[in-house]
Amino acid sequence: MNAAILRAVNAPILLVPGIGNSGPEHWQSRWQAASPNYQRVMQRDWDHPHRTEWAAELEQAVTRAGAGVRLVAHSLGCLLVAHWLQTTRLRVAGALLVAVPDPEGASFPKEAIGFAPVPAIRFACPSILVASQDDPYGTIDFARGCAVAWGSRFVDIGRAGHINAASGLGDWTQGHEFLDQLTS
Repeated sequence: MNAAILRAVNAPILLVPGIGNSGPEHWQSRWQAASPNYQRVMQRDWDHPHRTEWAAELEQAVTRAGAGVRLVAHSLGCLLVAHWLQTTRLRVAGALLVAVPDPEGASFPKEAIGFAPVPAIRFACPSILVASQDDPYGTIDFARGCAVAWGSRFVDIGRAGHINAASGLGDWTQGHEFLDQLTS
């Protein structure tokens, strides 16, 4: 088992996928398969996301997970976490946000309702925003702007597409390192 996974065994971690969920080869799914400590925030409708409905599911999942929970969001899940953190009274230990999409961009899914405008309020928890220089759903400058607004540490990992299964990251051990940095 990966050393990063072993270190995280006692800390709850919620995976927050984007539209369509994360398939079996996506690093989020691989992390979940490798350790029971990773739990996926489930949504009723993965293909027609509505922010209010998705936020209610996130609220319930964080409540169930309890103290010390960390969030690991991908794509639309990043925008969900950003909106949710504005309204919740619950506390999280940190948020790893990967490949935030631009809801005003031409590639943003029309099926996703309520994710714009992007919140511009600093998070109450530590966060790291990881971006790719060639993400088709959001520019590196858009991601950097989100990081500044949210008070997130910004990490540019070069040319990695949408940082998903198609990026060929496998287990994405670098992502585990970022997750570990949230609480170290």
